[in-house]
Amino acid sequence: MPCRHRRAVSSFDELKRFKLVTISLTSLFLAIAAVAVPASAASHGNPGTRAERASPYSYGKAYCQNYKSTCVDIYHHPNGRYVGHDEPSVLFNSKLPGSGNDMTYTVTLPKDPAKQPNATGVGGTTWNFELRPTFWFGLTMCDNQSAPEFTKTCKADSDGNNLVGTNPKASNYIGKHPGTAYMELQFYGPGYVPQFLGFGCAAHQYCAAMTIDSYVNNMNTGVANTAACNQYVLGGIEPVNWAYITKSGKSQGPANPLASGTVTKPIFKSVNPNLKKDLLMSPGDRVQIHMHDTAAGFQVNLTDLTTGKSGSMTASVANGFGHILYTPKSKTCHEAPYAFHPAYSTASVRGNVWTAHTYNVAYSDEIGHFENCLKINSAGDCTKGGDGTGKPDGDDFGCVSGKYSTVVKIDGCFAADQDYDGQSYRLDWPGTFRSVAKDRAAHPTPVIFTSPTTRGRNYSAMAFEADMPSFEVKGAQLNPPFCNQNTGAHCVNPPPGAKFYPIYSTAKMHGSCVWREGGTFLPGTIKDFGGNSTKEFGSLQKILYPNTGFKTLQLYTVFNSGLMNNPCPARTR
Repeated sequence: MPCRHRRAVSSFDELKRFKLVTISLTSLFLAIAAVAVPASAASHGNPGTRAERASPYSYGKAYCQNYKSTCVDIYHHPNGRYVGHDEPSVLFNSKLPGSGNDMTYTVTLPKDPAKQPNATGVGGTTWNFELRPTFWFGLTMCDNQSAPEFTKTCKADSDGNNLVGTNPKASNYIGKHPGTAYMELQFYGPGYVPQFLGFGCAAHQYCAAMTIDSYVNNMNTGVANTAACNQYVLGGIEPVNWAYITKSGKSQGPANPLASGTVTKPIFKSVNPNLKKDLLMSPGDRVQIHMHDTAAGFQVNLTDLTTGKSGSMTASVANGFGHILYTPKSKTCHEAPYAFHPAYSTASVRGNVWTAHTYNVAYSDEIGHFENCLKINSAGDCTKGGDGTGKPDGDDFGCVSGKYSTVVKIDGCFAADQDYDGQSYRLDWPGTFRSVAKDRAAHPTPVIFTSPTTRGRNYSAMAFEADMPSFEVKGAQLNPPFCNQNTGAHCVNPPPGAKFYPIYSTAKMHGSCVWREGGTFLPGTIKDFGGNSTKEFGSLQKILYPNTGFKTLQLYTVFNSGLMNNPCPARTR
């Protein structure tokens, strides 16, 4: 629905300034910047205003504080500011030792229809980039500089870290939880605008990256880290380590949050795909994912079972991984080398205590980050919408010209879809047309993945979880009524205005049970868990968090189905 009073939405105006870069700094995004602050420096001062004035447009805000981000969604956004997105997830649970730090999946990468999408997004085909910027497989990591900031000790691979009690005087009080981060193995698809200007990889192939998000904020006192860190692209209150899966196992450049430079002088050597170094995978390929801990750091191994090619990445000091130090009184942003290791031994525990989701071992999609546009102004705003009406919505900004696309030359906007009218919320998913032939001609194939196994054994339980209450709040959703996370009022599933919301179903392929995402008409479906998102993702859940003054806070942040026996165990040998 068009927003008549766009300027009244202050959070949009604030974050729109970030998106000026998509037009004015395109050349920086598509090439490796040659000039920036030293990536290996141990501490970094607040960049001077002279550099800011020298640039016609500023990058504006750290990556995880803008609408384009593919970051982990934190539990609470000060002043209603929203940095996350829509994450329908599948959580896996097991009490087996090692299930929290050693897991193997097989994923089949989705394919796009033969015919390209049209510029309006109405009545034509849909490609994967219109449904999602990425999908990922995740796990909780230790980070002794991350929230809740009570202790500087996190013993890797230990369920002793699982402190979730409510009594501030007790040793297991949730506010005394060791600091943690969250790792996502993100897959980026082909055919549209590549990272870091867009979300894509190559013209016709996928690539993947290991990203690790931390939250540098004291949840017991409410004191955030030094504002000097906000000047870095992958810095801010939620800094990100970023490294592509390479054929050699060596990172393209330092992975740590300060290595990508400042918002006025970005360096994208590490975060732009390098098609010569990165493992490239084709649509339809079956890829085995083995994620496990090593002495040097957590490691991801990808083996393309279709081509035999492989790649890896280790979250090690040698690959330039590091963490932002919690130094709230400092005038400079400090970083130190750091090897990331899993936080837990088993997958039977809660993950982070600062994320909207409760996941530890999980698969998730990220949806709601694309809308068609027919005309873009110099600020990157859409002035002619592509939904058939020609009227842009209040969330149609952060737009990029199709001329920067590798294949599909249509314009698109990457800001979060805050009125749920883009392809992610329409019958544009695989399995949404009853006719199989019509569905395959118009829609991509689904993401297909197995349940994880740990050292050859299946995870015994799972749950569905969606973070709708977190993005239906004021400042995140475009139109009222807004979700009240204290009472649960107006927190709804599916989101208001959505014509469709994807669900997970099971099938059998290659001798194994598999999960697929889309609609109810995917051929060979065994179980669809009620056949709609309301039934599948279950009821509103109030989640416990540490809060200022050593008090707890409970917020409705997710819908969760509740734990159930895993109905789709993977084939083991």
